[in-house]
Amino acid sequence: MDCITEKNKNTEKGGKTAMKVMVIGGGAREHALAWKIAQSPKVTELFVAPGNAGTSKIARNLPIKPTETKFLVETAERFKIDLAVVGPEGPLAAGIIDKFQEVGIPAFGPTAAATRIESSKVFSLELMKKYGIPSPPGEVFSTHAGARKYLLKQTLPIVVKADGLAAGKGVVVAKTMEEALDALDRFMLKRTLGNAGDQAIIQKCLFGKEVSLIAFTDGKTVIPMVPACDYKRIFDGDQGPNTGGMGSYSPSEFLTEDMVKEYTRTILIPIVKAMPAEGRPYKGVLYAGLIITDGKPKVLEVNARFGDPETQAVLPLLKTDLVDILLAVINGTLDQVKIEWSDEDCVGVVMASAGYPGTPKTDVPIIGLDNIDRDIIVFHAGTKLERGQITTDGGRVLTVTATGNTMAEARSKVYANIPRIHFKGCHYRKDIAERAC
Repeated sequence: MDCITEKNKNTEKGGKTAMKVMVIGGGAREHALAWKIAQSPKVTELFVAPGNAGTSKIARNLPIKPTETKFLVETAERFKIDLAVVGPEGPLAAGIIDKFQEVGIPAFGPTAAATRIESSKVFSLELMKKYGIPSPPGEVFSTHAGARKYLLKQTLPIVVKADGLAAGKGVVVAKTMEEALDALDRFMLKRTLGNAGDQAIIQKCLFGKEVSLIAFTDGKTVIPMVPACDYKRIFDGDQGPNTGGMGSYSPSEFLTEDMVKEYTRTILIPIVKAMPAEGRPYKGVLYAGLIITDGKPKVLEVNARFGDPETQAVLPLLKTDLVDILLAVINGTLDQVKIEWSDEDCVGVVMASAGYPGTPKTDVPIIGLDNIDRDIIVFHAGTKLERGQITTDGGRVLTVTATGNTMAEARSKVYANIPRIHFKGCHYRKDIAERAC
């Protein structure tokens, strides 16, 4: 069972819907989801598990890790949750949506079988090859010896990927053969990523403009969100190691409405149609990381959930009640919802801990959060609240976000407010959205 019915709903006097919603996850993406869900007049109680210091201001945090899927479902039953919204890929891959469906709790996100589109890069690549969806040329290897032999014959730079989920650490863009061989050794021999390194992909490195095209789908209808651009490298000018994302902006300045329609038709819809043909019907959010090279798109990655940090720059532009969209996806009625977006632009910049993306410093007091302009939104990620003090609790700590009539205005607001927030060792990129202004 995965639909909302009257018996699922709590009802206040007068017939008004009174929904209890649980958001699963503790990052800035989940804070943004909770922030948007809290704006729905249908929602009277909101829970976030485990949440962070930011979500504690708008919801009740539950100290349950996203990996504790059984406990999360049991807790949702106990609190009579009407809608569960899953943020991270881990619990999706572990089958938390299937578990919610088994107990009759409507849950937003793809099943474990459908999440295979993200949890296995090999499956994703082979699906795109089979159904003619454009992606960079690449080969799959199950043995280190075979992969090494092939790699030594390739032109640099080259991309080496571990098959499974690896928290953003499973992709290496190698500029030298030494880097490429080291990545292959770490993935397949040293097993630094565990079972994620059972198989590896070696792909051609493409150059061009990158953009995230993310859509809602109920398995039949596919409706794209405003496209967003994110920044993965730690330092300005796209230098240094990859991170989970140091900032983003929306909409993309180079992806026109016509291009969005075309790529929805040629990429997103074919993926959604291919999934049931593979025995994996797909509902939820479908994320395609694209690169535009020689005027044509190719899919660099496919994810089965909202992006992070893209969500923080997309949801502030959403005018439609997010709960209505989520329920329509679950119920298979997305074609009946008109999704509207603001004409504004949005910029989000990540403030990170000292040591990130290596070993971040935690338990560092954060000051100045009460000293920012009223129209600035700060989405928390690696934060916690102890004895009235907000401290760092991870690598990416905050996403400072603003909207504006122009990208330059939104960007100016963000960078004017970031210096008012401080924690020892904090660092951030100073070039987010610069190219879009």
